[in-house]
Amino acid sequence: MNILCSSYHHFGKNRCARRPHRWVWGLLCGLLVTSVSCSSETKGKGAPQAAVPVVVSTAVQKNVPIEVRAIGTVEPYATVSINARVGGMLNHVYFQEGQDLEKGSLLFMIDPRPYEAGLEQARANLARDKAMANNAEEDAHRYEELVKKDYVTKEQYDQIMSNAESLKATVKADEAALENARLNLEYCSIYAPIAGRTGSLLVHAGNLIKANDSNALVVINQIQPIYVGFSVPEQYLPDIRKYSGMHSLQVAVSPPTVEVEPVVGALTFMDNAVDEKTGTIMLKGTFPNTNKALWPGQFVNVRLTLTTRPNAVVVPSQAVQTGQKGDYVFVVTPEFTVESRPVVVGNRFGQELVIEQGLEPGERVVTDGQLRLVPGAKVEEKPGVQTAGETES
Repeated sequence: MNILCSSYHHFGKNRCARRPHRWVWGLLCGLLVTSVSCSSETKGKGAPQAAVPVVVSTAVQKNVPIEVRAIGTVEPYATVSINARVGGMLNHVYFQEGQDLEKGSLLFMIDPRPYEAGLEQARANLARDKAMANNAEEDAHRYEELVKKDYVTKEQYDQIMSNAESLKATVKADEAALENARLNLEYCSIYAPIAGRTGSLLVHAGNLIKANDSNALVVINQIQPIYVGFSVPEQYLPDIRKYSGMHSLQVAVSPPTVEVEPVVGALTFMDNAVDEKTGTIMLKGTFPNTNKALWPGQFVNVRLTLTTRPNAVVVPSQAVQTGQKGDYVFVVTPEFTVESRPVVVGNRFGQELVIEQGLEPGERVVTDGQLRLVPGAKVEEKPGVQTAGETES
């Protein structure tokens, strides 16, 4: 009060009561703020730190396949373009578009009447020339005896023999023409040379078609079995050659957008050269495709299994974080605190990662909630703890 009213006599009683000096108000506010701040700090030091809720998984040890992954394309095992070998009117089509056919199934029928007539004509020509050839041969035998007795001249005998030989050749030509006419008649009926599935029908009944036309009547794709072609970097070539020489390599494929069980086949083809432009080697796997899960032209994810690595330490892939110093995981201690542990990551297997260094089997790692964690932080496990062996692969 002495400070507040120090100027009482100078300014008057009323003025001192109304407004103290500004520096006095500043001093009072500073003391108040300091008091509140100290009280808050003292209270905070005594409060326990809240635990961070996290999802935890256990590192497990198990056998892990060593795989090469790629994107592949499904290819038909065989493709046949059906063309007509004879021309004429297309009388019948014996299948539906997109129909599955067995080998030898009747596909088309071309009007056979012109070729039936040609076959009959070839038969008649052969019969006529055979009769003439037989008569010429008998004349040759008679003249052979006559020339010995000098009843006919040598020139006449040679002429008779030449005529007989000529008719023999004519008979052979007629036999060939007859066989050709028979084939042309057979070609009027067109059969499936392979088992497979038909595509779009390009020519319908009633159309006049040409022999050996460049445009196919229909295309048949064999899809049981079926191929999947894919390319891998040439750096994998030594391992692929090494392990393929020991045993058959398994190839598993699945559509990239659908969660289904992978279709399993075997590696059956390796190209004889590395593509210089891309630095990759072309491979093919063969699949039975009994349920027709694979379709020609389809893109699929490919996993080529080279071998199996025993007793590898694996964790779910979401447990591994990447920082400025490399990959690391948050390991949960028995006191329910976390420590940041650098790790060396190996191959990926499904949704799991192989840990080459940094973890031991049985250690628990955080798989969700890492954003709120710092080394030494308290954690609280959420319900539904998973081990690496329980995650999807």
